[in-house]
Amino acid sequence: MKKRQVVVKRESSSRRSSSTSSSMLRCVRYAECQKNHAANIGGYAVDGCREFMASGENGTGALTCAACGCHRNFHRREEETEVVCEYTPPSSN
Repeated sequence: MKKRQVVVKRESSSRRSSSTSSSMLRCVRYAECQKNHAANIGGYAVDGCREFMASGENGTGALTCAACGCHRNFHRREEETEVVCEYTPPSSN
């Protein structure tokens, strides 16, 4: 499951006749589960869940993994960020 968060930032200066705008696209993905199931006995064992899948429909249970039953925070977070800048040169008179 991929979640996307879009942040749009626009800047323009009144001193110049040029305009600049930039946008940032951030994709967040939750990968394999890293919960240590043997921590109470001093060992290390993970369940082998490879990717977070939200359980429930329409947001209910969205923080619990359908595959392993763990909370989303136990899954490794991967974040991809893409920044796009657009520049319009100043108009000449």
